[in-house]
Amino acid sequence: MTAPSTPAADGPLLVRTPDELRRALDGRGRVGLVPTMGALHGGHRTLVRLAREKAETVVVSVFVNPLQFGPDEDLDRYPRDLPADVRVCAQEGVDVIFAPEVETMYPAEQMVTVDAGAMGERLEGASRPGHFTGVLTVVTKLFQLVRPHLAVFGEKDAQQIALVRRMVVDLNLPVEIVGAPTLRDADGLASSSRNVYLDDAQRESALALSRALRAGAEATSDGADGVREAARSVLEEAAKATPPVELDYLALVDPATFAEASSEHRGSAVLAVAARVGPTRLIDNVSVSL
Repeated sequence: MTAPSTPAADGPLLVRTPDELRRALDGRGRVGLVPTMGALHGGHRTLVRLAREKAETVVVSVFVNPLQFGPDEDLDRYPRDLPADVRVCAQEGVDVIFAPEVETMYPAEQMVTVDAGAMGERLEGASRPGHFTGVLTVVTKLFQLVRPHLAVFGEKDAQQIALVRRMVVDLNLPVEIVGAPTLRDADGLASSSRNVYLDDAQRESALALSRALRAGAEATSDGADGVREAARSVLEEAAKATPPVELDYLALVDPATFAEASSEHRGSAVLAVAARVGPTRLIDNVSVSL
């Protein structure tokens, strides 16, 4: 049993089913979609504001997608607070919130999925096998249900947005993909729903991720190897901190393929990092020009 739609008079219309969604969007004009897993924070607000600039109607989806979580990941403890998400959406002038149940999105076993290919097997895909297949599959389903003219994704998840853009091109999907710059807190930590897991000491250690990226970005005159070396030296020191930063990967990659950039690479590149601080896994990246 799903909750009924919320009246739109004083806030967003909250819908739970595809039928409710279709009725809510009938005749709404240009639609911008912001796909989220909820636990909305300042970074999500920037996505919504960008969508508002480019569309007449803004839809925020709130769905914790089980298909993109591995068996040992934090699906069960991923933060969920729909009433708080509704308040954020109301403050940002969102028109429609689509918050389906798992049974609505996956009424039966998902036998057909969207394969992320070789690009989806690198970095995050290597650390989280099957993750991007789950992401691209649910994004495709959301595109089919919402039928947006544009969709806004955060550039903090650089590999994700690159894959979504490639999927749209390869599958001829009629959606414009818009990237929103990473929002950072005053201390430099990239905004993330998982930041709530960090205690004060862990957060202090986690700041090494953004310091490493800054160090790498400042070393572009030393070429690709210099960028990697500058960033890695920061993370090696952070590994000795209390609590330590446990590096998953640090990579300088071609933004079109996410393959590792060669020592002779010139032009645009993405410096990406993933690490654990305590039980919390964090990712971050910065674009550089060599």
